[in-house]
Amino acid sequence: MSEQKKAVALISGGLDSLLAAKLMLEQGIHVEGINFYTGFCVEGHTHAIRKKDRSKPKRNNALWSAEQLGIKLHIVDIIDEYKDVLINPKHGYGANMNPCLDCKIFMVGKAKQWMEENGFDFIITGEVIGQRPMSQRKDLLPVVVRESGADDRLVRPLCAKNLAPTLPEREGWIDRDKLKDFSGRNRKPQIALAKQFGFEDYASPAGGCCFLTDKSYSIKLVDLWQARHSRDYELDDIMLLKVGRHLRPEPHYKLIISREDGENHFLQGYKKSYGFIEIKSHNGPLTLVDGTLSEDDFHHAARIAARFSQGREADKVRVKTTTIDGVENEFEIIPMPASEIPQSWYI
Repeated sequence: MSEQKKAVALISGGLDSLLAAKLMLEQGIHVEGINFYTGFCVEGHTHAIRKKDRSKPKRNNALWSAEQLGIKLHIVDIIDEYKDVLINPKHGYGANMNPCLDCKIFMVGKAKQWMEENGFDFIITGEVIGQRPMSQRKDLLPVVVRESGADDRLVRPLCAKNLAPTLPEREGWIDRDKLKDFSGRNRKPQIALAKQFGFEDYASPAGGCCFLTDKSYSIKLVDLWQARHSRDYELDDIMLLKVGRHLRPEPHYKLIISREDGENHFLQGYKKSYGFIEIKSHNGPLTLVDGTLSEDDFHHAARIAARFSQGREADKVRVKTTTIDGVENEFEIIPMPASEIPQSWYI
């Protein structure tokens, strides 16, 4: 080669994208990473809030991967652009609200745009044939290539030997013999390759960094859309779906009840955007109110909130309610018995 070729690697923070980029670095390719932020990423939110997650590493795995590789990482905000992918997926959803195939097509297409704007030569992904049923079946990999516009400048180093040679292989930019033929859901080949390269303490081998694959989160998202009669959302909406107990006692309002001090502190930041309920006589949760409540609704909601406080067995609990317009009211109520809170209220 007369000049060093340059590749942009989609870096999710999982093991596969880490290994795919490393294989290209081993062949002398200049690699830079790109990580797309949709707002639905698991990392950096609940791990920093909840007590039960304190033992987990507080790190962005995409940045950690780039550090291990010694490459530059470009983090690109696609929150607004991603809305149409989620709301109107051409290829549908997976088991939950995950539009995996449309997501992959969109991200590879964005990487192609970045590649052309920055004078790079090809794209790298960590895809493996047969690993994910909705986006990595052998019959779907060509769909990603075609609909993203990447054509034969998309290289999948971990399963390349199972696919037709790409332009970088045909032109001799990379050696096809040094690429892999991984397939299926067995993670042992990747784990062995990670050991060979000396990678330790990497993220879960299966990757997976998107709340949309989570059933509980997806149910909350659908509930939000149904209650608002719109499939639109803002970043604050999807952040709040990750935190607290969510109960819908009535169709026109929902309660977001903190479960511990960390969530209490986090929800404090949303008090200017929502009505809320505070427990004044006992230790208890901060409760955000999503919806428009009457005075009777607030009393009902306050009884529910008091049930989750340390005054749940008390004869009376003093609460303070604040409407979204800032109207305050303080009063005593009888905490609602657990038997009066049906499971159907929990989202």
